[in-house]
Amino acid sequence: MRPDGTHPGPRPGPRLVTVGIGSCAGVTAEEVHGLVTAVLATAGLAPGDVTALATVLARAAEPGLLAVSRRLALPLLAYDARALARVRVPHPSGFARTAVGTPSVAEAAALLAGGGGPGSLVQGGAPALLVPKTTSRPGDGVPARATAAVAALTVPGSDT
Repeated sequence: MRPDGTHPGPRPGPRLVTVGIGSCAGVTAEEVHGLVTAVLATAGLAPGDVTALATVLARAAEPGLLAVSRRLALPLLAYDARALARVRVPHPSGFARTAVGTPSVAEAAALLAGGGGPGSLVQGGAPALLVPKTTSRPGDGVPARATAAVAALTVPGSDT
């Protein structure tokens, strides 16, 4: 109870953090890992705070994505383009729609993985984007081949 006699309500529990990753075919593990590390740092998080990585089914077998999943010891969840296309996102992309059949991979996969719906880690949640779609910056004139977004869902009922 607060000094004014009111109750503060339930304390937020731990956060379920997911990183959605969009990629072009042939993306390197180094590019993906650097991007994931960067978007997590933007959110004040580390790889150890993440519950899962997520992407579109059409890219789930990409060696660069699988290598990062192994390196971070995180599952790589994969969603059908139709499921991702049903997720409302702030930054849809015509390029992604043409390439893999959904207007969003990074943001939609991050939100879907952590927020309820078939194949998600939690049913019935409402995650929020902590970091919107961010494009990799490989440097040396090399074109970007990956995007990533971070979403989180506060899990109620825990004091941690």
